[in-house]
Amino acid sequence: MTATPDEANRTAETTAPYGSAPPRRRVRVHHLQELKERGEAWPMLTSYDMYSARIFDQAGIPVLLVGDSAANNVYGYDSSLPVTVDELLPLVRAVSRSAEHALVVADLPFGSYQASPEQALETAVRFMKDGAHAVKLEGGRRYAAHVEALVAAGIPVMGHIGFTPQSEHGLGGYRVQARGEQGEELVADALALQEAGAFSVVLEMVSGQAAKRVTSELRIPTIGIGAGPDCDAQVLVWTDMAGMNTGRTARFVKRYADLGGMLSEAASNFAADVRGGSFPAPEHSFD
Repeated sequence: MTATPDEANRTAETTAPYGSAPPRRRVRVHHLQELKERGEAWPMLTSYDMYSARIFDQAGIPVLLVGDSAANNVYGYDSSLPVTVDELLPLVRAVSRSAEHALVVADLPFGSYQASPEQALETAVRFMKDGAHAVKLEGGRRYAAHVEALVAAGIPVMGHIGFTPQSEHGLGGYRVQARGEQGEELVADALALQEAGAFSVVLEMVSGQAAKRVTSELRIPTIGIGAGPDCDAQVLVWTDMAGMNTGRTARFVKRYADLGGMLSEAASNFAADVRGGSFPAPEHSFD
């Protein structure tokens, strides 16, 4: 018996809320948990604006992170430390308005949550009121109380351990974490975040073996960035992934396009047409 178009649409909405095809409903935390339980890996990308959010959403990316990496990729800072809540909130609004299906996660920037669980809650509430569906904060066991306070208020929290850019700039720089005995510390931090109520944990720049162990021990999904192939999900900064960043990138970055080169070529061609008088042509003008 052939299903009617309406029946087919209802089936698609029920069975394909995320994945390679564009989702048919808003992705929620429990969908990501279901993917882990089924052993299905899923992608996550950063997004800071309307166009990238819309494109990634239509491509079926189930989670978009309005990261504090906007500091380097939008505002031109040298690191993520200077970016403020007030600078990130407009980006959250743009992404959440433009992504119809993806779960939009907002990064809590440096200095906006570390002081106390109360400060973390106040900041997270601001992001949720401006359209975020969840928030992310860096740190392990020492921030378990912060996570508990947010979750108790009904705010989904994504953790972030391993290399934590907000705290590592002056503490040793960019280096792989959780090698050898440090792996025990990573596991302890991950378990503490899980017990505090986090719905997922980002593992950044940690040894593949440590990431594999954490992923196997946690009930909640792990999201790798420079953490090997065994995490439940993978995230990249979109400007790195698409080649907008033409400078040096980390070893774990794979470039899937050369948008920087394409934009440079387009701008050069436009400039040449204007200087040569071929733009605007008659078809671009009005009588």
